[in-house]
Amino acid sequence: MPRPRHPKKEIEQALTYVEGHGWRVIQGGSHAWGRMYCPWNDKECRIGRFCSLSIWSTPQSPFKHARLLRYAVDNCVRTKQELNS
Repeated sequence: MPRPRHPKKEIEQALTYVEGHGWRVIQGGSHAWGRMYCPWNDKECRIGRFCSLSIWSTPQSPFKHARLLRYAVDNCVRTKQELNS
């Protein structure tokens, strides 16, 4: 079953990008629209915090939030290793 679309088009485009790199997007949560999770869940990623990020439903700036989601994918240690291989 496909996931529900995000109401903000900029964030929806970023989520498509995130999923294209193998990250999981799960809708639901307390204050967030959902969360995204790195496929590797490596201890070395993001200084030991593991790669996961909240996806807000109504951020102050949808453009900046979408950029942050893409930034997390592009700067993941494992993603960089995969691109350099």
